[in-house]
Amino acid sequence: MSFDYDLFVIGGGSGGVRAARFTAPKGYRVGLAEEYRMGGTCVIRGCVPKKLLSYAAHGFEDVADLAGYGFEASITGFSWPALIAAKDKEIARLEGAYQNTLNNAGVEWFKARARLEDPHTVVLTDTESGEESRVTAAKILLATGGTPSLPDIPGKELAISSNEAFDLPELPERVVVYGGGYIAVEFAGIFSGLGAETHLIYRGDKPLRGFDEDLRQFFLEQLEGRENLHLHMGRSIAGLAESSGTGDDLTVTLDDGSTLSAGAAMFATGRRPNTPESLTLGGQIETNAAGAVVVDAYSRASLPHIFAVGDVTDRLALTPVALHEAMAFVKTAFDDRPTAMDHSDVATAVFSNPEIATCGLTEAEARDRFEAVDIYRSSFRPMRNTLSGNPSRSFMKLVVDRASDRVVGVHLAGRDSAEMMQGFAVAVKMGARKADFDATVGIHPTGAEELVTMRTPVQD
Repeated sequence: MSFDYDLFVIGGGSGGVRAARFTAPKGYRVGLAEEYRMGGTCVIRGCVPKKLLSYAAHGFEDVADLAGYGFEASITGFSWPALIAAKDKEIARLEGAYQNTLNNAGVEWFKARARLEDPHTVVLTDTESGEESRVTAAKILLATGGTPSLPDIPGKELAISSNEAFDLPELPERVVVYGGGYIAVEFAGIFSGLGAETHLIYRGDKPLRGFDEDLRQFFLEQLEGRENLHLHMGRSIAGLAESSGTGDDLTVTLDDGSTLSAGAAMFATGRRPNTPESLTLGGQIETNAAGAVVVDAYSRASLPHIFAVGDVTDRLALTPVALHEAMAFVKTAFDDRPTAMDHSDVATAVFSNPEIATCGLTEAEARDRFEAVDIYRSSFRPMRNTLSGNPSRSFMKLVVDRASDRVVGVHLAGRDSAEMMQGFAVAVKMGARKADFDATVGIHPTGAEELVTMRTPVQD
């Protein structure tokens, strides 16, 4: 049987574009459909614009710190619309770069919504004209990503998600952020850092469930007392309603009956895989209870010629992971080199204030896995804050398997933690021992040198 394409990719995000652009130059016919904008969540409404806004959110604090260094400096004004316009310009540039990459690789791409009509047929609905067309493919890759998941509470239609937060016409005077994960704490830092009275509401006792407990506690303590940021831990939102006569658009009612007024309420309560029924062939493509496409170690779905990578599989919802999964898919499906993605020891960062970075096992995970574990921990005031008077501190923690001396976890909080972590992630991945850290001469004076100078395990 002949097909129009050797590979058809549904989804123009990081994983889908990577797979398409590395397959086509091998001489294969490759097509790709994206219904929104090329680049996916990360480029268009995720990590890239979020990082740009995070840079901006440090502006007031950084200028205030200059006084300790002898500068007389002040900020005379801030324009949210100007920031959003600059962000949009950069995102448009990146979107164009993605399109050019596909063109240069010989990928035929469509701005269209895709659905599966049968195991080898994709129906494309042009997002502008609405016209339908059909293409066939020998192999199909699902790379449709994820989408925000909002809790089913009264008035939820009045809330925004992170998608809409990037395009608010003005910065509200008061913002409610609901959630305790990456997105929630990052946007709480953005809004409060730029001057909005920000209320972070989370049903747990501290944010970032799943991270190391010491790291979470340090992070919570650093958030407490931050300017413009108000914490409501152990609380949930019972409902939203339009306000009348308060000057704000919304009244937010908490589960204890108290209320908050806000110009915007952003729900960051999780994301779910983007797997509409139109992509599952009536259950022929298996999904789990969360809606994620079930795949094997080689990203192969329940039909042998259909694969899935990225957030739609709900393995590790990180852009670099999707890129690695895509490359493993190309080797497996087109290079005759079956390659499984290794999801262990993947470093990640939270671009909050303070910034967080982590790689490997938490202390609790390590204690479950190993007979004995040594913990090295340090909290200190970074040198950059000694003259400025900024009270922010840094935190570093090493988790070590005592039997092998291997460093199995690194956890950081503080300025530039993500930049520090990238190099130490290599050490964790390659199995570096604590003795290797000890034998490494630190760079002085830096914050990162603390990771190679901690000598005495803590006694809890």
